[in-house]
Amino acid sequence: MDLIALLIQIVVSVIFLSPILWLVGRTLAGKDKAKFTDAIWIVVLGTVIGAIVGALVSGLLGSLISSILMIIIWLALIKHFFDCGWLKAFAIAILAVIAFVIIGVILAIIGFGILSLGFPI
Repeated sequence: MDLIALLIQIVVSVIFLSPILWLVGRTLAGKDKAKFTDAIWIVVLGTVIGAIVGALVSGLLGSLISSILMIIIWLALIKHFFDCGWLKAFAIAILAVIAFVIIGVILAIIGFGILSLGFPI
């Protein structure tokens, strides 16, 4: 496990994923339960735990098991930090993924996707 790559992944995830997770959490769980710092903790812990699980598990079956395990862990983190039930945590996760994909597509359309791939402008 490369610690520099993990640190970069944490920073990028916090910058891009935390605001989306926070906004969706605020909408579904409520303003008093979904704090921005909670969204940051969810993203940081989810990223670190995901890196550890990914480093420990290998192979096709291991990849499937680690994916299922990570979904459960992310849902548990959302449930814990946003103080909601499993179904609401699932809804927050699904809506956050949809919002993240839509924002990514919009950024790619206006040209920011090219910059992230390292192509010259």
